[in-house]
Amino acid sequence: MNTNPRVFLARLNGLGVFDPMGDQMGKVRDSIVVLRTGSNPPRLTGLVVEVPPRRRIFVPMTKVTTIDAGQIIVTGTVNLRRFQQRRNETLVTAELLDRSVTMSATGEVVTIADVSVEQTRSREWLVDQLFVRRAPTGLRRRTEKMTVAWNAVTGLSLPSQDQPAEQLLATMDSLRAADVAAMLHELSPKRRIEIAREFNDERLADVLEELPDQDQVEILETLEAERAADVLEEMDPDDAADLISELPPERAEDLLERMEPEEAEDIRRLLSYDDFSAGGMMTSEPIVLAPDETVADALAQIRNPDLSPALASQVYVCRTPTETPTGKYLGVCHFQRLLREPPSSLVSSLIDTTLEPMRPDTPLSDLTRSFAAYNLVALPVVDENGSLVGAVTFDDLVDHMLPEDWREVSDHD
Repeated sequence: MNTNPRVFLARLNGLGVFDPMGDQMGKVRDSIVVLRTGSNPPRLTGLVVEVPPRRRIFVPMTKVTTIDAGQIIVTGTVNLRRFQQRRNETLVTAELLDRSVTMSATGEVVTIADVSVEQTRSREWLVDQLFVRRAPTGLRRRTEKMTVAWNAVTGLSLPSQDQPAEQLLATMDSLRAADVAAMLHELSPKRRIEIAREFNDERLADVLEELPDQDQVEILETLEAERAADVLEEMDPDDAADLISELPPERAEDLLERMEPEEAEDIRRLLSYDDFSAGGMMTSEPIVLAPDETVADALAQIRNPDLSPALASQVYVCRTPTETPTGKYLGVCHFQRLLREPPSSLVSSLIDTTLEPMRPDTPLSDLTRSFAAYNLVALPVVDENGSLVGAVTFDDLVDHMLPEDWREVSDHD
């Protein structure tokens, strides 16, 4: 991500938010941090952005690619569901600025004027410093301002006696989705649902993908219909299709009707295939480029942090349209080849046509042999019209080869 070394959050208010094509989506109205226990610094999770007509939405920091003095650029699809603050979230402008805190070393009371964050190597945005004002005293008539470390004051950590649910949420903040899912699975159903409902839609979608089917259904069934549909939209289409297939038909159809038409169409198409076929286990959102796009375009797509390593390993070149089902499938570009070519080279000049695509009805056994024989991490799936409809990745293959209860088996069993 292209950023300044440090970002002061109050200065983001009013900045324009743009999509990768340069079109303005809206303006920043606030920033959201999550306070955590002990020595863990508060984490910036996203921005509150006002889009026309005066609707405020949540944009997670995982969607933000660039922050500079005059604009913020986001990538991918942004959920336009109206922002609703969750219990464990704190609004920086509305709730932190002008808050009185105490200097730990001296006991002096100061006021927060701004909050700065830095991005870590793991791509988290953590609060590192505070810009504070000292109250005028004695002969000092003017307000003195200074910058201090975030943990030089008291009041920005959750106390140990805070509600257990909030402690657990703070503990989970820095964990991978698979580790959070493992923790949730060990909780009682009541606690599991209580914690899950506090995640934002994107985080909950990631965690649901790692949970056993029974836990997924249990959590989704407790969500309001609109939010359940939003969470399904955030999931990978193949995982969302698997989850929807476990729901009662009436509930499944209701949620599909509430989803964005394009997202619902992808899932309906996946549901039409057998679970243990290429069509049933593929993702319908691989990286697809037109023949006249360049190596630079391909590498920009590969750098998307939301992609799994397997999906980022190759780019599929197809005639327009480039959304699945695409125009005629032409071939695949492997990322190692892309790294060796000039950025201005056309991807159409680099395609590998020796990798035979699979048909949607290809069974698991044939897929397994192809992956093993050619040491593959992903395979294109092409329909009878020659259109790319998706890609099967190695992790999809392994997931279907393991026993159904593999997520529930302990390392010590």
